[in-house]
Amino acid sequence: MASSPRNVLFITADQWRGDTLGCVGHPVVQTPHLDQLAQEGVLFRNHWTQTAPCSPARASLYTSLYLMNHRVANNGTPLDRRLTNFALEARKQGYDPTLFGYTDMSADPREHDRNDPRLKTYEGVLPGMSVGVSLTESEKPWLAWLKTLGYEGLNAESVYRPLQSAPPGAGVTAPPARYPREHSNTAFLCGELLKWLSVREEEPWLAHLSLLRPHPPWIAPEPYSSQYDPADVPLPARGPSAAQEGEQHLLLKTLHEIIPMSAFHREGQGPAAEASEQDVRQARATYYGLISEVDAQLGKLFAYLKESGQWDRTLVIFTTDHGEMLGDHYLFGKQGYFDGAAHIPLIIHDPDHPETFGTTVEAFTETIDTTPTLLEWIGATPPQQFDGLSLMPFLRGQVPERWRDAVHFEFDFREIGSLQPMILERFGLYPDQCTLCVLRDEHFKYVHFTALPPLLFDLKADPQELNNLAEHPDYQATVLKYAQRMLSWTFNHRDRTLVNISYESGTPLSWEGPRF
Repeated sequence: MASSPRNVLFITADQWRGDTLGCVGHPVVQTPHLDQLAQEGVLFRNHWTQTAPCSPARASLYTSLYLMNHRVANNGTPLDRRLTNFALEARKQGYDPTLFGYTDMSADPREHDRNDPRLKTYEGVLPGMSVGVSLTESEKPWLAWLKTLGYEGLNAESVYRPLQSAPPGAGVTAPPARYPREHSNTAFLCGELLKWLSVREEEPWLAHLSLLRPHPPWIAPEPYSSQYDPADVPLPARGPSAAQEGEQHLLLKTLHEIIPMSAFHREGQGPAAEASEQDVRQARATYYGLISEVDAQLGKLFAYLKESGQWDRTLVIFTTDHGEMLGDHYLFGKQGYFDGAAHIPLIIHDPDHPETFGTTVEAFTETIDTTPTLLEWIGATPPQQFDGLSLMPFLRGQVPERWRDAVHFEFDFREIGSLQPMILERFGLYPDQCTLCVLRDEHFKYVHFTALPPLLFDLKADPQELNNLAEHPDYQATVLKYAQRMLSWTFNHRDRTLVNISYESGTPLSWEGPRF
């Protein structure tokens, strides 16, 4: 390890759309500290997650594997013990990766007795991670802190209930949180990280700050609750009605029916697809407020690193696990195949290359590229198991000779234990048939279902993804071309952990290099 301590601050803010940053031109959202981070780093404008929801997306982020390879299909699906990840690999370089927040990794049941508490939750800790503060859905460390401040009788449910209902004519997410901004879980977690950092200024560290916000429930403390006027927010990308949109595909129609508004705010009623325009506008305004709250707290962290002299030796990565539909196509959440759920932010501050500060990368990049980048920066060699590619060439101002010309992401809707009976009845599908994969380039987006009809969108003519052309006679050659491209991509990303090693000659031989 270098004599001067080299640090890593790896930040994820949950469920953050790729278009909701000031530095990417959002017309409303204010993110001054992340905008400044982009000025002191590299902004990746065309960055995509590999899947959703949280556990599958984070498995791809941490292991640098596509869903088809790590197989964490849903929240609660175990992470195979054979797979390495950024934390295990960083330990080989002398780092003690420490978590502030959550990783949502379910334990491999083959490693534990069936009565082990680790097999009773999907919110386990990624192997290789030490824990600074574990802040899961129980919110216990935050609630305990609130109790020391004089709050009484709160639990993980009631802490998010406002003190009053929305006034007449206002959206359901309008009332502010019962706690001030200084007492939010975002402020709490960032404060705990600051305390941890304060006694580590002379040693190398790797901290993973995993914030809940702007993930639901959508309730924000003041001044963020009222920072954005619902009348000023851009409306969702969607057709005239949910019924008309639902004709696009059976999966979309089903999502309209089963996703409740209560999943996003405790006071919400009915299906999210039927939310009034006022509720949709207010939900978007509250979401933007939570984003600005996260930005303000991150600003305190960045200021500390600069004041303590650590900024110029700290790799800072800001990203998320997946996006948020935010009313697009009458959807809230991250389920499905639309861009709103898959396009995500990425900003990297690499202090070694100030010559690239303030630059923007337009090339397609994926969440699986994050871990190889982090590992290369700390001097580790990314394992051959990885599907992702290091972004270090871009951070150095270089354009790789070979790079992807499209992105791929997947979605698994088997939902073992909750929706599977309904899916079997409605779709006639068994769990392993409940999958889709997307191939998206600058022109077309092709969605292949394992056992349901495909979709094709012409993104140049239809950027909002409203018109499915998969059955259009003029586009059959395009469907075939993209289906063949997807098949080739699948072949190219099969597990290669050992396949490029040979003992045939009597002398161990191996080949290491990129997949394409």
